Amino acid sequence: MTDGLYETRWPPGLHPAGPAAAGFDPDRLEAAIRLLEQEIAAERLPGAVVVIARDGAVAAHRALGWAAVYPRRRPMTPGTLFDLASLTKVMATLPAVLRLMEMGEIRLDDPLHLFFPEYQGDGRQEIRIRHLLTHTSGLPAGSLSLREPAASQEERIARIAQVPLEAPPGSRIIYSDLGFILLGELVARLSARPLERFVREQVHGPLGLEETGYLPEGERAASAAATEFREHLGRYQCGEVHDQTATALGGVSGHAGLFGTAPEVAAYGQMWLDGGSGVLSPASVAAATRDQTPHIAGDEHRGLGWIVVHEGAAFLSCGDLFSVGSFGHTGFTGTSLWVDPHRRLVVALLTNRVHFGRSDHIRRLRPLFHNAVAAALK
Repeated sequence: MTDGLYETRWPPGLHPAGPAAAGFDPDRLEAAIRLLEQEIAAERLPGAVVVIARDGAVAAHRALGWAAVYPRRRPMTPGTLFDLASLTKVMATLPAVLRLMEMGEIRLDDPLHLFFPEYQGDGRQEIRIRHLLTHTSGLPAGSLSLREPAASQEERIARIAQVPLEAPPGSRIIYSDLGFILLGELVARLSARPLERFVREQVHGPLGLEETGYLPEGERAASAAATEFREHLGRYQCGEVHDQTATALGGVSGHAGLFGTAPEVAAYGQMWLDGGSGVLSPASVAAATRDQTPHIAGDEHRGLGWIVVHEGAAFLSCGDLFSVGSFGHTGFTGTSLWVDPHRRLVVALLTNRVHFGRSDHIRRLRPLFHNAVAAALK
């Protein structure tokens, strides 16, 4: 285990403090981190990097286990780069769409066919930007047809318009990569620049995030946390996008493809606690973190992009002790970011769990860990 608290060059919004100064019981916080150590020792998890902060004061920054086990062991470091997977949705696409809204380019209730004329018929004309952001568009989770290598990106985007809806827009929460692929394309079309450039210029650059971005190269990519073994490649992936649909889209997509470090993921979460930090407006932050789906039955409620904790919420990756109004998201590779505005708490937990395969151990570990962190607060 490596402690990166005082060696890390912290992004704006965060500063090293230690457990007691940040308002934690040090022994209880260590007990939370031991849960990760135990998972690694049991060989259910290769490694992890965690940043825990309260009101910008970093209580803990630990690197545990291995960035790669196969084909050779590499230790995890506090600055290890991770494939953030679906954290892309809330760390790239969501703020980009909100910036377009603030610029007067779109409104949440604009119909999708205003920008994608092919979205007509069979209920598609009822899809709004709001539906895509809240996963209530009725679009299914994904489509294998997008991965066909012969198709151009434009053709793949057009194919989404042919995918049958699974429910009328606004009636159900169906977590959909396809919806966020469309949102990423919307950002590119309206800004007249590639998605990754708009996000860099409007979000990550102004926040001072130097490591966060798409398509890492060179030694930075080679030293990233390794993900899954791919039969068609004959090797483990490292520093390249794990999500196959994002790969088919050139490694840059609205639903996946972003890479980042635990300190910068935590700094991004702190931006939301700080009312947008001059990047987003407080009004946008409030709208995105408010429950936008109170009328839809089910355990999961959605803000714009974010999962939000509501009264009676169950089976959340943040566990049982985060406050109502907390918001967060996970990534398939083993990443997560949770923010509790009531307690001014940010927890960035990045793991490379898919390096050992696609077991479900992470589903139980995440709530156990977040419960222990919340219980460590004084």
